[in-house]
Amino acid sequence: MEKNQRVMDGSTTTETSTDAQLDVSLPLNWSTKKKFLNMAVPSFICFVVAFGSSIYAPGIPDVMLDFRVSEVVATLPLTTYVLGLSFGPMLSAPISETMGRLGTYRISVPISALFTLGAGFAPNITALCILRFFAGFFGGASLPVCAGTSADLFRPQNFAIAGSFLLYFPFLGPAMGPFIGGFVTEHRGWKWSQYTLAIFCLASWLPVFLLEETYLRVIMARRKQTQQAATAVSQAAKPPASTLLLGVLFITLLRPTKMLFTEPIVSFLSLYVAFNFAVIFTFFASVPYVFGLVYGFDRGETGLVFLAVGLGCTLSLPTAIILDRLVYQKKWKISPGKVAPEERLWAAMLGALGIPIGLFCTCLYLIETYAALTAASAIAANGLLRYILGGTFPLFTLQMYERLGIAWASSLLAFVGLAMVPIPWVLYKWGGQIRAASHFETKKIPS
Repeated sequence: MEKNQRVMDGSTTTETSTDAQLDVSLPLNWSTKKKFLNMAVPSFICFVVAFGSSIYAPGIPDVMLDFRVSEVVATLPLTTYVLGLSFGPMLSAPISETMGRLGTYRISVPISALFTLGAGFAPNITALCILRFFAGFFGGASLPVCAGTSADLFRPQNFAIAGSFLLYFPFLGPAMGPFIGGFVTEHRGWKWSQYTLAIFCLASWLPVFLLEETYLRVIMARRKQTQQAATAVSQAAKPPASTLLLGVLFITLLRPTKMLFTEPIVSFLSLYVAFNFAVIFTFFASVPYVFGLVYGFDRGETGLVFLAVGLGCTLSLPTAIILDRLVYQKKWKISPGKVAPEERLWAAMLGALGIPIGLFCTCLYLIETYAALTAASAIAANGLLRYILGGTFPLFTLQMYERLGIAWASSLLAFVGLAMVPIPWVLYKWGGQIRAASHFETKKIPS
């Protein structure tokens, strides 16, 4: 009987063509219903964490009055939360390596909720900035683990649908934050933006206890521990704590930083995604100014404007899936396992003039391009730059609009975005040669 060898996270499993010989306890072989549950809960966590970045924005005028600070200073808690998201993966890597995906969800989400609740009771702007940073830091720990859960559950050729949904919720979150936050803060004040976020965190955390572990390395390690002899060998082979710590720092900080500056694919895609993400966060400061000044919108009405961003994200989801079916899946049927990662860029190329579609598929492309651990570092580098730009842009948005005027400030962003349109096309054309020259391990395409 024909057999395939599959290697994942250092463990080898044998797959056969008959269901009877499949190990149904492994995540890749779970039922669709079970996979859906174990994907839906992490996706909701991603939504809540991203939602937390922008729900604070409508309350900035209240913070200015309560703490008697300028608008730039009152915007800092938004920035510190987003910066926390960028450094959160440094925490998730060591937790997931020892306690699996579930360990990260169970530990990081409630701690983020506690810091968020504390932010609602902050006595001054300094405390608010610090509490929001740690809320973002612990919340951000879940973001890369959610991507890992998706990879645990779906094979590469079937990853597009799951990956699109996974990316959909982190981008939908910032769009929904000002919508809900606008009405909440208008009637209850800025503190209730944090109380509301804490409630959302709790709602996303409780279903985690219905999930099962999906990380294959942890699953296999736990199986070995059921056998006494294997346990002794396993523990004897454990590396020293200092070695593990150095490895974690390298994977979560040093390697992503190096890739950001030395890998052209990572550099240009990260810049492309980071700028587009920064434009979304620029809306948080510019939309209240523009629609309040020109159209006289109140806080709740201004929040409705952000539903347009949510609609764009929603439309980009079926677009990415349809293009995957029309291009990637057709080529996979003709040459299984031999489809170049650049075929993931079609939606990004066609949607380069529309932010959400391009964002979805550039992340899928990074996952397809690099080998397992290197891909995680590539995504981490992408997230690091994305959240740094996203967090800092709102700090100078208002000044830019006041000095340049509404038309020219918006046009400036449009011109920079236009300059980045060719990036997906260039990578589609020459991506193969760039991958071949990479200093890091990339996925090989059989000839």
